[in-house]
Amino acid sequence: MTLEAYADTIVPGEKRSADDRAIAGVSTGGGAVQAGALELLQWDATGIHDGLDDLVRLVNEHAQAYAAERGLALDPAVPPFVALEYPDRAALIQLLTKPGHPEKEFWVLLSLFCNMAFDSAAHLNTAQAMADGHPGLKAMGLTQPDADGLWRFEDYSYGREFARLHPDTTSTGSPA
Repeated sequence: MTLEAYADTIVPGEKRSADDRAIAGVSTGGGAVQAGALELLQWDATGIHDGLDDLVRLVNEHAQAYAAERGLALDPAVPPFVALEYPDRAALIQLLTKPGHPEKEFWVLLSLFCNMAFDSAAHLNTAQAMADGHPGLKAMGLTQPDADGLWRFEDYSYGREFARLHPDTTSTGSPA
């Protein structure tokens, strides 16, 4: 729940239900959580998957301290970071990622992976993510691949083709 709340603070999304506490619901449509941030964070390819429990503990400790300094009452039924209202979650993350904070690298890394889940779906097959309606790829306007799963573009970004296709290139675009 804490990691979902963190991810939702980085790329906000719509609540999944009225009683959703992790997602603040400050945005419409899908955010980092709906884009699969938890799956990406838990993926061993990230290199941070083994340290997530420590990051959860630390951000909750920071949330308790943040709330105490500001006289905020936290709901004990949910983790401290989750209990913070969205503006306080965002303010706390700004403090944690500020130059000079001794743990800045951890929080920036966690934030980058949350953003990565939304803007690149790095943990998913791109064609399948598009077919499933991935919220980040959809929001960025990525077009659907052709029927064979490959992307082709009629218009080149510079208005011209850079090079002719090599005669030994296969139909899938691979060199022979």
